[in-house]
Amino acid sequence: MKEQFCIVLVRPRDPNNIGAVARAMANFGLQDLRVVDPFPPTWQEVVSAVGAHDILTHAKLFSVLPQALADCQTSLATTSLKNRQLHQTMIALPDLPAWLEKQNPGKTALVFGNEKTGLSNEDIELCFAAVHIPTTAKQPSVNLAQAVILLCYELARRPLPFSAHSAPKATFEQTELVIQELEGLMQAAHLKADFSQKQRQDLLRSLLNKSNFSKNELFFIKKFAKQLAQVLPQETKER
Repeated sequence: MKEQFCIVLVRPRDPNNIGAVARAMANFGLQDLRVVDPFPPTWQEVVSAVGAHDILTHAKLFSVLPQALADCQTSLATTSLKNRQLHQTMIALPDLPAWLEKQNPGKTALVFGNEKTGLSNEDIELCFAAVHIPTTAKQPSVNLAQAVILLCYELARRPLPFSAHSAPKATFEQTELVIQELEGLMQAAHLKADFSQKQRQDLLRSLLNKSNFSKNELFFIKKFAKQLAQVLPQETKER
């Protein structure tokens, strides 16, 4: 389990929570902590948690979420679902291990938002699917460190089998390169649609994630889109 999962904290505010997250990770053998755009005083004030000094020492800092997800093949946003209208597959925490078993997920990021606002809709749109922890309607969210330990426990009690013969999935970075090529093809073809560029990219990301393509399949799509854009008639490109 410790090799397969990484914990990604987006814009954390409380240094005590970061330390508590590191300890929760240590409890279940996870080592890969990634922190995105922390509030400057917060990161400087983080102190070692019991048994988790190495995790904090080797934690990776990133300025934006896509950088933290670049080498991951699956990313799961955590959300309370309050006031959210999401397009991703929604997974209740008790169902997560069974869902992952069907996905051949590869390197998987578990993404958590800050303590005050959680993840933004834009952050969630970058992720493969979303996970929610069932709670009462009166108190829909849980503390950041509590959320991390609940996910770690649920995954640890049902370890996922690795399939050595399955085709490797594409990483987040590789998928984004395909989206760029498809976006370039649509622009070259002057595709008319009632979508902004961001909406097109979000839609493409959702379609590619749901299709669960392998790395080789996505490479084929990327190459096809690039070559097709190059052979479009010149009058089409200039129209």
